[in-house]
Amino acid sequence: MMPFIAKTNQCNVTLRNHNQYLFDPSGNEQDIAEKIPATHVPTDEQPTDSVASIALHERKHILKHVLNQIACSDYADKELVARYMHHKYRRHCSAGTIKSAYTTIKLFLFYLEQDEAKPLREVSQQDIEAFVEAEQDRGIAIPSIRSRLMQLSAFFRFMVEEGIAVESVHIKKIRLRVPEFLPRAIEAESIKKILWVVTGTRNRAMILLLLRTGMRIGELLNTRIKDINLEEQKIMIYEARKTGIGRVVYFSEDARQALEKWLQERDTSQTFLFYNKGNSRLSYGAARIIFVKAVEKAGLADRGYSLHRLRHTFASELLNAGMRLECLQQLLGHTHIEMTRRYARLTDKSREEEYFRAINLIEQEGIDGHY
Repeated sequence: MMPFIAKTNQCNVTLRNHNQYLFDPSGNEQDIAEKIPATHVPTDEQPTDSVASIALHERKHILKHVLNQIACSDYADKELVARYMHHKYRRHCSAGTIKSAYTTIKLFLFYLEQDEAKPLREVSQQDIEAFVEAEQDRGIAIPSIRSRLMQLSAFFRFMVEEGIAVESVHIKKIRLRVPEFLPRAIEAESIKKILWVVTGTRNRAMILLLLRTGMRIGELLNTRIKDINLEEQKIMIYEARKTGIGRVVYFSEDARQALEKWLQERDTSQTFLFYNKGNSRLSYGAARIIFVKAVEKAGLADRGYSLHRLRHTFASELLNAGMRLECLQQLLGHTHIEMTRRYARLTDKSREEEYFRAINLIEQEGIDGHY
């Protein structure tokens, strides 16, 4: 199979791994989307200091970048794809959703071109099923394939509404069994070792806040000083990046103390709570390196610990302490309680205690015999 070529304004980028196919960050942002008829790129206004304005700026930036890539492509249906990207933008989809939708469509178009170029309006159910098999053969995880099917379903539904496609493509009929992985927490002793070796007030505050609030790393890195209420020990998440739903999270006394020390040292001119030299906001990559170095220094490099597992640890500890699932769901920002219930299957101490109480009774009193 030939390598996937992602065309940009400046150069052709060969992607040896299909998981790296999205955007060339060095691509020229000059607006060339007017090459595609009937499209309009929103003006790039300077955002004000608000979550909504920052999100709007990111949506505009991603849309421009996507339209530029479409304009530079040789897709037969580039105008249709561009219209769909505008449709996603008008529906107020997040920057991540727009980017993900384009990635899926680009992958699907690339697949269609392998044998013979087929217009999107001629795509059949068999083409969709063959695409799924091809993704499975490439080793793509089932949850990722299911997500791509959902995105393709939305795209073909748009085509039907526009009178472009027939309704013979029934993507929703394709059912993939998605394994329910249990979330894995970090053991208490390992947490102690990691916190013991963490250096720097900023790094300690970041790790403790993740551990005590259950925030997603992206949510914490987007936290600004004015989002924090130190006296009431809470942080306002006005719009979660993943779900678009706001919530309030709380932090413990040890996290408050670590946060206060960092607030005393940080540059007060910075907007975001955590920043790096030359950047107004600490990046995910930098945060990950901080955590990885701490894990290695603690002698735990072989454990496979990640930043996200601090969130799993938070949930597991609260459940073990007796918190109700409904409360934990709100703190974690889960849309469906079934997501939260996974932690109960893994860490419910009450169920563990009930088992050993019953089994001890069986052994001691000879119920149904002692083996």
